Amino acid sequence: MPEKNYLQILEQSLKKKLAILNQIRLKNEEQRVLLLDENLSPDDFETNVEEKGELIQKLELLDQGFEETYGRVREMLEEGREPYRDEIQSMQELIRQVTAAGSSIQAEEKRNYKLAQQKFSSVKKQVREVKSSHKAVNEYYRSMTKTNVLDAQFLDSKK
Repeated sequence: MPEKNYLQILEQSLKKKLAILNQIRLKNEEQRVLLLDENLSPDDFETNVEEKGELIQKLELLDQGFEETYGRVREMLEEGREPYRDEIQSMQELIRQVTAAGSSIQAEEKRNYKLAQQKFSSVKKQVREVKSSHKAVNEYYRSMTKTNVLDAQFLDSKK
């Protein structure tokens, strides 16, 4: 019965998707911790974003495979669901879990986006302050080199 095999593939796909979503949630938490760190290394943040991007690519591939597989059994499921009731219920529960995880990830992404905006704003402010300080030091140096400082002079105190 190839239909059962397809349903098993769909269920496995949903389980893998849920596992990847959980990994993304962990990366979001890691990203939140990084964004709250005062000594954030741009390399650490970039690594986190790249790893999350790879997980999202895997998720997209799983979604494509799920859609293709579901397309093969859609008609069969629409015509007669009763023989596959247990499998359908199991997949419905997985879909609920996937949906809940997706909603949670969206909320985490919004939170991290706000943290990232704050962090980048803070970094820009620090850069402006450093440039301002650097400019003041250069001005001071320039003004000091232009002054005509007289060399020490010998004073004869005998008269």
